[in-house]
Formats: sequence, C-alpha cells, structure tokens
Amino acid sequence: MNGTPRVLVAEDDARLAGMLTELLASEGYEVVVAKDGQRALHLGLTEEVDVIVLDRGLPIIDGLDVLRRLRASGATVPVLILSALGNAAHRVEGLDGGAEDYLAKPFDIDELLARLRVLRRRGASTGSAASAVRFRGGMLDVGNRTVVTAEGERVVLSERESALLEQLARRPTQVFSRAVLLESVFADADDPGVVDTYVHHLRKKFGRDLIETVRGLGYRMGSAS
Repeated sequence: MNGTPRVLVAEDDARLAGMLTELLASEGYEVVVAKDGQRALHLGLTEEVDVIVLDRGLPIIDGLDVLRRLRASGATVPVLILSALGNAAHRVEGLDGGAEDYLAKPFDIDELLARLRVLRRRGASTGSAASAVRFRGGMLDVGNRTVVTAEGERVVLSERESALLEQLARRPTQVFSRAVLLESVFADADDPGVVDTYVHHLRKKFGRDLIETVRGLGYRMGSAS
C-alpha cells in the first residue's frame, strides 16, 4: 500500500474523537473527522479514504443509517463500527448492515489498530476495481475525478460532478430523487436546485443523453449512457 492511509473517524464525542485522531496520526494515518451522521455520509461519499471508523450513536443521522446509505450508494470502503452497543445482537445488526468489523467500547488500542490494518489490506485488494466506474459513455476514475470517454478523450471533473456521476453510474437503473442526491452528494447544501445545476454541467460535458430525467421522480443514467 503506497501513500499515506486515510481514515474517516465518525464520532460525536469530542474527547474520544481527539484521542483517536492523535492515536491514528501517530500510526501514520491522515485522519478526517465527522462529528455527525450527515457530515459522515457526505465525506464517505466524496472523500477518498481507506477505512471508516463509525460510531452508531451519531446525531442528525444514526450511524447504522449512514452505513446503509453508503452501501446503497455503492460505496465499498471498509467500515469498522466502534460503539458502546456491544452485545451479540448489536454486532449482528451492524455486520448485516454492511460493516466489515465491529468493536465494542471500551476497546483495546492495540486491537483497534490491528483490526484497521486488516481492513486496509482487505480494502487494498479490491480498491483498484472500486475506484473505476464504467458506464456506456466511458469510465470514471474516481480517485483522479477523470472520465475517459469511449472516444479516448480525458475529461477532468469537479469534486461534485465526479460524486454525482459516480452515484448515478454505480446504480445505472436506479432512479434517484433530488432529495436523495442532495443528501448524499451535496450534504452541505440545502437547495435541491443544486442537483439540477450539476446534472446540467455533466450533460454539457457528455451530452444530454448521459442522464435521464424521470418525470416526477428524479434522475438516472440515460439508456444511451
């Protein structure tokens, strides 16, 4: 694994988040922190991270709901749930929800670090496939935010354009409402019109047929895309 590993820590307890940040930074990680579920979902969908440490009891959006939405959006980044809810039923619920691992609080630091190393190795073995999203009009390199079209042209996207195209392309037959796209791709915005704006940007770059408008429902990849 080359480069500095990045970890998203989704934890609303400021003291614990600070401790985890210090600990993981000392182990060579670059740490991104989300203090609520809405921010965690946004960063999980738009940031390139190697692993996510996710608390269940997050404000705004519950941690398990964040996890389910990440998986429903096609995100494959390994997730370790770190929670005070640690009985067998809770662990099963978390693993069934899409987590790769589950560790109860209070936890042993060495065990946490070992589990993160395992998840990083697991993520690295599938990361190259997960970072490339193919659609009929070409291929999106998620890490570089670049599309290589069927004609061989390379088109660089903005962060939001890339996130929106990835969301739609990973599930090409699914219709996404504006509300869902606003929450998962544009979590820091509150105007649904921003979705329409970025759909327009992508159509301008790749043609109107790239994204289909499903009247009264939302958007999906076009049948010609």
